[in-house]
Amino acid sequence: MLALEPGATDVGPVAEVVAAGGVVVLSGAGISTESGIPDYRGETGSLRTHTPMTYGDFQGSEEARQRYWARSHLGWRTIARAAPNDGHRAVAALQARGYLSGIITQNVDGLHQAAGARDVIELHGNLDRIICLDCGTTSAREVLDRRLRAANQAFTAEATRINPDGDVELPDDVVRTFRVVPCTVCGGVLKPDVVFFGENVPKSRVERCYQLVDDANAVLVLGSSLTVMSGFRFVRHAAKAGTPVLIVNQGLTRGDPYAMYRVNLPLGRALTELLEETTGPSHA
Repeated sequence: MLALEPGATDVGPVAEVVAAGGVVVLSGAGISTESGIPDYRGETGSLRTHTPMTYGDFQGSEEARQRYWARSHLGWRTIARAAPNDGHRAVAALQARGYLSGIITQNVDGLHQAAGARDVIELHGNLDRIICLDCGTTSAREVLDRRLRAANQAFTAEATRINPDGDVELPDDVVRTFRVVPCTVCGGVLKPDVVFFGENVPKSRVERCYQLVDDANAVLVLGSSLTVMSGFRFVRHAAKAGTPVLIVNQGLTRGDPYAMYRVNLPLGRALTELLEETTGPSHA
């Protein structure tokens, strides 16, 4: 059993575990910060100045939906332009070499897939998809973006600070000029196909994650403070079953008491070093 070192910068012990294969990755917002998308709880985390939209507010208030879509309309363009960084590419490479048995991400930016990762379980959904709360029809975000542009040709606001959930800060008077469009099928309420704060992750998705964790030789947490229960429960579940938990994150995490080893480094650097240090034959 490796000793937990909160300030460790040596990825060697993590590489030894990864090289044995059967590792499930659980990633959070910290892996995307080097792509220009801030996290929620780091040193510059947006929760210090920003309260994310809750499901109850979105569902129950037309004004809340107008505020969300005005801000998200601008923010999504930044998310859509974001490119994978070294951390995403390293995860995809580790998967291609056969060391990973699964990838679970709490992120909604699609950057793991853009880097070449396959079969990623998007725990909280993806901003690229839209769902109608009334009829359940799903559609591409690009389609909604074109409709919103057409309905708001005079909307000239510019994004300043982007948040992990894809919205930006806008003054109320600007928000009030924004027109929201309805579902083209039933005229119902459109929502990004992501799990808002206060909303439950679909049960079938949770069960798939538990199965991956049950079958894993180790769980590797990347860039998550594990403050939210939706991801933390898998770490706690793994530790209870005696499955090693390793964490790479800048700053303390809720999962530290369950980890056998933790690295405190930027994700791009740490995962590049991890990829370089991973030795042995491919498990693909």
